Amino acid sequence: MKKQLQKDYLFLEPTTSICGACNERVGAKIILKDERIFVVKQCPTHGKQEELLEEDSEYYLARKKYDKPGTKCKTQTKIKNGCPFDCGLCPDHEQHTCIGLIEITNKCDLGCPLCYAHSGEGGFLEMDKIEEMMDFYIDSEYGNAEILQITGGEPTTHPKIVEILQLAADKKFKYVMLNTNGIRISEDEEFVKNIAKIFPKGFEIYLQFDGFTPETMKKIRGKDLTEEKQKAIENLTKYNIPITLVSVIEQGINDDEIGDIVRFGFEQKMVRGINFQPVAFFGRVPRQKTLNRMTLTGVLNNIESQTGGMIERDDFIPLPCDVDRVAITYLKKIKENNWRSVMRDVEIETYLPAIKNTLSFTMEEVAKDMIKPVFKCNGSGGCIKSMKEMSTIIDPKILLKSKEQKVKYVNENFFRITITSFVDVYNFDIKSVKKDCVHIITPDLKKMPFSTYNMFYRNKYKL
Repeated sequence: MKKQLQKDYLFLEPTTSICGACNERVGAKIILKDERIFVVKQCPTHGKQEELLEEDSEYYLARKKYDKPGTKCKTQTKIKNGCPFDCGLCPDHEQHTCIGLIEITNKCDLGCPLCYAHSGEGGFLEMDKIEEMMDFYIDSEYGNAEILQITGGEPTTHPKIVEILQLAADKKFKYVMLNTNGIRISEDEEFVKNIAKIFPKGFEIYLQFDGFTPETMKKIRGKDLTEEKQKAIENLTKYNIPITLVSVIEQGINDDEIGDIVRFGFEQKMVRGINFQPVAFFGRVPRQKTLNRMTLTGVLNNIESQTGGMIERDDFIPLPCDVDRVAITYLKKIKENNWRSVMRDVEIETYLPAIKNTLSFTMEEVAKDMIKPVFKCNGSGGCIKSMKEMSTIIDPKILLKSKEQKVKYVNENFFRITITSFVDVYNFDIKSVKKDCVHIITPDLKKMPFSTYNMFYRNKYKL
């Protein structure tokens, strides 16, 4: 009797993807092979295509226990052509907007080789249109819009950027973020001073920060911006403006600088966190060997190896709003230059009901939400255990302090690291696209997932 031959992979589930050659929707399957996760698709015209989803199958397979039903929001289009060709949002989308992006210009003072938006030349949105888009965003979330990101192009090139930020402050978004390359912030201290006056709280600079070597800067941003980045951080620190460092990570360019970026962030007084973004292949980004691309779990593994285990892969959890594409951890300072993830000190499953469908931006809020189930308990052993767990994270005495003292304590003792992995036509998996919670607000008052907007819709909205 002949020996039966087994396939060299494990079939996990069917899905829908996009052909990397013709951009048509095609049937696909997700498989596990060699401890990695792939999407395998079959285009009638261009044949079989196999693309890498995640480098670490263990993390990928465990992510589902963090998933939860999406949050409702208003939709703007009907289901007609099928995802992703009905954006947006159509009723088939499964998640509300965690971060709403308004691109106030296509103009940019850089020509980044890895720009997802082909930014460069372009016009500016008028104030009336920007206000209309802000109001639409608020209404679409039933009055509960949380995070607004002002972006571009380079938004600081807009002649009315200060007025735009003031308008955002007046609308009372929970948080406002300014996504910038930092050039104007490094050169124009008066501009920084004016921003600080507008936002005493609820604001942060989302600062592009990809590494430390001239070679890294030139490959990702087109020129060496080392001095400008340092000066921008100095100016923001002088006026006490919170910063999130945003690092685009590309295999073979700056993936070996991830640990250095983390350590640098720890050392900066006003840096509250880091967001790592594996390169997505749209915009100016040339398609390279996508089977060897950087992935979310690739970043996690690099963080662990490059921080000497101070931060571990298992310190991160998938964020419930988009378990496929966002991972997060919060770290607590143990002593100078020594940090420990709060995830190690709690059984995180206990607190899953308290983890919201959103990108919460302060540890103060996370702690407050995690404390709620502790105070609701009825004196059981589990309750006592939860109280002990929380006391390892938050000094109980701080709960008796003023709000200002609480904020100061959290800012000085906690740090946030997130990884956001966007979808392109190569790693397209319809499940994760439907849960995309980072949305572009368009001038014709629609909301579109960031990934699908850049794949299929951006050219329609050039200014």
